[in-house]
Amino acid sequence: MDTTRRRALGKGLEELFSNEQLDFNKMEEKIVNSTPKEEIVEIKLADLRSNPYQPRKIFDEEKLKELADSIKEHGVFQPIIVKRSIKGYDIIAGERRVKACQMAGLETIPAIIRDFSDSDMMEIALLENLQRENLNPIEEADAYRKLLDSLSLTQDELAKRLGKSRSHITNMLGLLNLPDEVKSLINENKISMSHARVLSKMEDKEKIDDFVNMILNDNLNVREMEELSRTADVSKTHKINRKPQENEYSYLEDELSDKLGTRVKIKKNKIEIVFTNNSDLNRILEIMNLND
Repeated sequence: MDTTRRRALGKGLEELFSNEQLDFNKMEEKIVNSTPKEEIVEIKLADLRSNPYQPRKIFDEEKLKELADSIKEHGVFQPIIVKRSIKGYDIIAGERRVKACQMAGLETIPAIIRDFSDSDMMEIALLENLQRENLNPIEEADAYRKLLDSLSLTQDELAKRLGKSRSHITNMLGLLNLPDEVKSLINENKISMSHARVLSKMEDKEKIDDFVNMILNDNLNVREMEELSRTADVSKTHKINRKPQENEYSYLEDELSDKLGTRVKIKKNKIEIVFTNNSDLNRILEIMNLND
């Protein structure tokens, strides 16, 4: 084996992920299925704390309420996974179930105790959020950056292991270079991902500001933006000469690809959405609000 090969995963995670795919659902399923029933214990909710590496700070209250109602009626469908800490336990997987149990008024929750390193905990938290939660664009980009750093993978390697396109990873990472005020506009859906992708390739802060103003005030579309971005000077009062779009589907494909995080093709009155596995399909359905 090449001794210069980059570290892919910590020793604790190598046995839980295949070499080809980083799939949080399969990792959790493997732990649960390989754990004898007598090792699943009831832990007090009061003894649990969030994974300190959890990038998700805000949870959908409506969905938590739905899960809480289900738990009241049917119980917790799957034990959470935790790690012993100095005081109680850190949640490795299942924070939404914990919050829903608290909302349902329960005092304990079934759990599996496993020993993971701090780096393992961060990687697991990032994967859970990427594959189960509808992160905003900046949260998603930040998760990719942290995974690249912690797993020592190239963008191409990470894209393959997450079932994403290389261009999607690259485009998302580019958002992290934008000014904070522009990132906020992206998260507020005031600037589309297609616009943001073009903005992220600009280095001149003033030029970025000019384009942001035109996007917000003049409804500048992506095709016009790409044409104007090739010119040396862009003025806030630049007159926009609109031309009919040659292929409106290309623009829609880009918008849908950015929204769904996967390759989308529109042809012959059909929309083709690519997914890599059931987990990825569920992620896409979640974004489309079609997972009920």
